[in-house]
Amino acid sequence: MSLEEYRKFINSKAPIVAHDGLSDLVTSPKAKAHQKTSIEFALNLGRAALFLDTGLGKSLCELDWARQVSEETRKPVLILTPLAVAAQMVREGEKFGIDARQIREPEDVGSGVLVANYERLHKFDVSKFGGVVLDESSILKSFAGRTRNMLMDAFRDTRFKLAATATPSPNDHTELGNHAEFLGVMRQQEMLSKWFINDTSTASQDWRLKGHAVEDFWSWVASWSRCATLPSDIGGDDTGYVLPSIDRKIHVVEADRTMEAQGMLFRIPEMSATSFHAEKRITLKQRCEKAAELANHDKPVTVWCETNDESTMLGRMIDGAVEVRGDHSADEKEKRLLGFADGDYRVIVTKPKLAGFGVNWQHCAHAVFASISFSYEQHYQAVRRSHRFGQLQQVRNDIVISDTEGAIWQAIHGKSEKHDEMKRRMSEAMNRAQNETVNRVKYDRPLDLAFPEWIKSEGMNT
Repeated sequence: MSLEEYRKFINSKAPIVAHDGLSDLVTSPKAKAHQKTSIEFALNLGRAALFLDTGLGKSLCELDWARQVSEETRKPVLILTPLAVAAQMVREGEKFGIDARQIREPEDVGSGVLVANYERLHKFDVSKFGGVVLDESSILKSFAGRTRNMLMDAFRDTRFKLAATATPSPNDHTELGNHAEFLGVMRQQEMLSKWFINDTSTASQDWRLKGHAVEDFWSWVASWSRCATLPSDIGGDDTGYVLPSIDRKIHVVEADRTMEAQGMLFRIPEMSATSFHAEKRITLKQRCEKAAELANHDKPVTVWCETNDESTMLGRMIDGAVEVRGDHSADEKEKRLLGFADGDYRVIVTKPKLAGFGVNWQHCAHAVFASISFSYEQHYQAVRRSHRFGQLQQVRNDIVISDTEGAIWQAIHGKSEKHDEMKRRMSEAMNRAQNETVNRVKYDRPLDLAFPEWIKSEGMNT
C-alpha cells in the first residue's frame, strides 16, 4: 500500500462534511467577533447550523449569510421564521443595513433577502430560491412532524442551507439528528447507529451516547455547526451578555381539596397529565386572580398561560391586556405580537407555544406565569423573551401555582439545574471540538517530507 493509498484509507474512516460554500467573504462590519466567526463558518461550509443561545445575535448571522448567498447565486434567499418574527427580522435588517423584505404570496417573490412565516411555505416554489435559512430551527425537533417533513422534502436539493436556533439540549438526539439530516450531513438513523446506544429492554426513543464515543460525536457535530452559550465560547467578548440572575418568586394559592375528592375526605393529586389538568381547572379562578393582581401596575408585563379559559379570564381581569390565542388568524396574531413589542399594548396574555420562540421583548422586564407547563423547554424559552442581551433592567418572574401543584412543579422544573449542567458540559466539549476542527483545517495540508531510501524500497509497496 502506498502512502497516498494509506491516507485515503484513513480519511475514509472519518465522517467528512463536504465544503460547498463561499470563500470570498465580505462580512457585515456590524457583526461582533462571535457573529463574524459564525457567519464565515456557515458560508464556507455552505450548509451549516448555528446553535447560538438566545440573545447572541442569530438574526444578524442569518441576514448576512442570506445576503451573501443571494449575491453569489443571483437568486433570492428565503428566511423562514415563526409567526410575528418575520416583520421583526425585516426590522433587524434595517438596523444592520441589510435589505430584507417580508413576503406573503407567490407574487411577492423578487430578488435579495426575503422573509416569510413557516405557515406560508406551501405557497412558494422553492426552486426559485438560491438558499434557505430556518430561523428557530428547533421546529425540526419533531421526528415525524408535518412541518419537519415538509421542510426536509422542500429543500432536499437546495445547495445553501442554514439552520439557526438556541443551544439544543445535549441529550436531545432527535433535534441534532434532524438538523444533520436537513443539512444533508447524515441521516438520523445512521447517526444513532454510529454514536448512540438504546439500552432499554424494549425498542424506544431513549438513546444515549456511547461512553467511548462522546468526544468523537461532538467533533462531528462541530464539523457542521457552531455552538455557543456565550460569545467567548467561539472567541468573542462576553461584555454585556452576562445578565444578572432573574428575580424569581413563587406565589402559592390555596386549592379546595374537598372538590372532586371521589368519595374521599380530601383530593390527593397524582403525578399524571390527567391530574395536572384537573388541578388547573379547579384552581383556575384563584390563579388568575393572583396573576392579575401581580400584573396590574403601570409597566409592560408578559402574562403566560396554558389554556383558552385562563387567557379569557386574565384578559378581563388585567388592565390594558390584549390576548394572543390559537384561534386568532395568523395576521391578527402577528399584529398583536408586534403591537406589544412596539408598546401599543401594556400587557400581552398568551401561551409559550404561540409566542415563546423568536420574539424580542427586551422592553418588558416582568413576566407572570399564571399557569405552569409540563414542558421545561417552553418555560425556558418564554423566560428568555425578556431575559436576553439588550435587557437593561432586572428581570422579574412571578410564578403562580396552587398548593396541590408543588410536587408537579418540582418534578417538571427541578431538572433545570441538571439541564444547565449538561449544557455546560456540551459547551465545553463543543469548544474543544471546535478548536480542534479549526486547527485541523489550518494545518491540513499535504505532507512535504523527504523519505529515506529504505522507506522508498520495495517493501513500501507491499
